[in-house]
Amino acid sequence: MAARFFGKRSIIVVGGVDVAREPGLNYGMFLNPWKSVLVRYALRNASRVLVVDETLRLEINERIAGAGKNIRYVPTGYDTDFWTPKGGKRSEVLTVAVVLNESRVRLKGIDTLIKAARNLPRLQFKVVGVRPQAVQQLNPPRNMHFYEAVPRSDLLAYYRHAQVYCQPSRREGLPNTLCEAMLCECIPVATTVGGIPSAVGKTGFLVPPDDPMGLTQAILMALKAPQRNGKEARKRIVKDFPVERREKALEELISDLTL
Repeated sequence: MAARFFGKRSIIVVGGVDVAREPGLNYGMFLNPWKSVLVRYALRNASRVLVVDETLRLEINERIAGAGKNIRYVPTGYDTDFWTPKGGKRSEVLTVAVVLNESRVRLKGIDTLIKAARNLPRLQFKVVGVRPQAVQQLNPPRNMHFYEAVPRSDLLAYYRHAQVYCQPSRREGLPNTLCEAMLCECIPVATTVGGIPSAVGKTGFLVPPDDPMGLTQAILMALKAPQRNGKEARKRIVKDFPVERREKALEELISDLTL
């Protein structure tokens, strides 16, 4: 509204929650009547709406008539010089997710991961960013270790140690942690939601959300996979999602709007 009032161009970046409507997960701005009105107005009237994955373009078109004409696909970019592998991998599964309450447990699929961990009692699971209180009622097994959130740069050591990175989410845009882990040559195991398949491609193992047995089998296959899978995972992110690609796209978009 302010941009239109002052005759300025505007760009909105859509990451996921802004166009989501997931009543079963209690997630998304479109669950709130007044917020959804504001989002509709903003996305219809912005000069450009940038989505990090094409699945978000589809959601916008489903929920907001007339919003599609100003949408552009600009994926997230990652610092391929910082997120790098180093040293040997450990036979462990890593997940990173900000989980402060029970609804986020379901959103990020941590309950499904707990069931998979019970099926693999000899394997170590590490989950960073989850408050232990949020998962107490689910009685996680002893081979599953939870850590409070850490500064983003501190995740590098976790990524470098883990052989498998697991993203069991029920809802995602284009997950930063998944792409960072792949750059550190973790073999990805993830669900077929949002932009996850776009990130993983054929370098890892994809399963439907809310499928503990499928997740268990995928983790086992990842552990048995040759380490070249991890190298291919890094190559994919380096090729398709470098930060330079995003910088260039943003510069071109801004230049076009200011001509």
